[in-house]
Amino acid sequence: MTKNMLKATIAGLGIAITLMGCSGTTETAPIDTTEQGKLETAVVVDETSDAEVEVVEDSDATSTFSAQVTELTGAAGGVLSAADLFTERELTQNADLTGATYCTLASGQDITITDEGVYVISGTAEDVTIIVEAEDTDKVQIVLDGATITNSDAPAIYVKSADKVFVTTQGENSLSTTGAFVADGETNLDAVIFSRDDIVLDGTGTLAISSSANGVSCKDDLKITGGTISIDCVEDALEANDSVRIAGGDITITTPKDAIHAENDEDDTVGYVYICGGTLNIEAGDDGIHATTYVQIDGGTINLSAAEAIEGTIVQLNGGDVEVYATDDGINASYKSDSLGTPVLEINGGSLAISMAQGDTDALDSNGYLYINGGTVDISAQFAFDYDLGAQMTGGTVYVNGEQVYEITESMMMGGPGGGMGGPGGGMGPGMGGGPGW
Repeated sequence: MTKNMLKATIAGLGIAITLMGCSGTTETAPIDTTEQGKLETAVVVDETSDAEVEVVEDSDATSTFSAQVTELTGAAGGVLSAADLFTERELTQNADLTGATYCTLASGQDITITDEGVYVISGTAEDVTIIVEAEDTDKVQIVLDGATITNSDAPAIYVKSADKVFVTTQGENSLSTTGAFVADGETNLDAVIFSRDDIVLDGTGTLAISSSANGVSCKDDLKITGGTISIDCVEDALEANDSVRIAGGDITITTPKDAIHAENDEDDTVGYVYICGGTLNIEAGDDGIHATTYVQIDGGTINLSAAEAIEGTIVQLNGGDVEVYATDDGINASYKSDSLGTPVLEINGGSLAISMAQGDTDALDSNGYLYINGGTVDISAQFAFDYDLGAQMTGGTVYVNGEQVYEITESMMMGGPGGGMGGPGGGMGPGMGGGPGW
């Protein structure tokens, strides 16, 4: 980085106290038992494995991890499953602060974390980057507890290396970058939170992100399971190479570009978006949700206004409450991944309301197959359906401009004769809610 800063290195519990004003003592802090989500627990973490945790249940707790995952996962046979995508620690919102390291931010002084552990950050400062440069087996938890960072040309949090980093919120927190980002060698830093490895946003507090480029950028998997997060940025709000997974939290996004974007330029078998919980309020100038491979929605509440609301090669809605306004396509299954092949748009459950702008716009648009097997769909549009290879309605309740329809008719404002499959293949194949074959 080009900024002239004093740098302090945190190595386990050994801290440069004179540079950072951090407490180098090991403290035992009370666990925040604020109710958040289904799993009301205090957790003692074994850092060697996310799955290896001892759960101490509160007397009022009625849910277990397996029960929570069951509730998060939508219709049986979905392409993706919450049980495979989240660990127990990721779904637990309260950090175990026993033995945590505490640090107060100071302007112009970067914080470099090199060892696994829990680090509680508080205070207000300018031109500070929290840098994680740990071993690839290390799990690092950054607890933002009343932290405000304002930078001119660098991320507030920069994960260079780790196995996984948790950014956990307590209280009110704010991270922002106001000017043009400066690269780190060959690494183009372009987000307020920039991570080369897996990152999880969780907690019971708030986090406001303001960016002159991207909000959160992750080169692996980005997960959000809790917290109240607001992102106001110039480019993509949440972006990841491999996946964006959301199981909880209250998320508000305002951007002229994409709100959620998952794409790996070197591997078209990944780049997916999975949502099974939380509340999302999105205002996007381009795509609301964009994925190379899958977009699967199993739950949550999504209010989305965009040019094109949801786009992926295979888009599957199994649950949740989704409300969309779009000026191009409402939901579009298109050829984004050569590895997946034919695009499919499938609705199996949940509630979907789509309102389209006038013009050459389609509410449900598939460049391959379109299936409606369940759920409630309410469309207000000049053109409700568009598909290239075939369509089939086997269930669900569908309204187009206030009138219930019982079949899918291509590029018609109201339901009418025709529709049906219109092409070879039958259903969507095992595990996708239709019949055999593609």
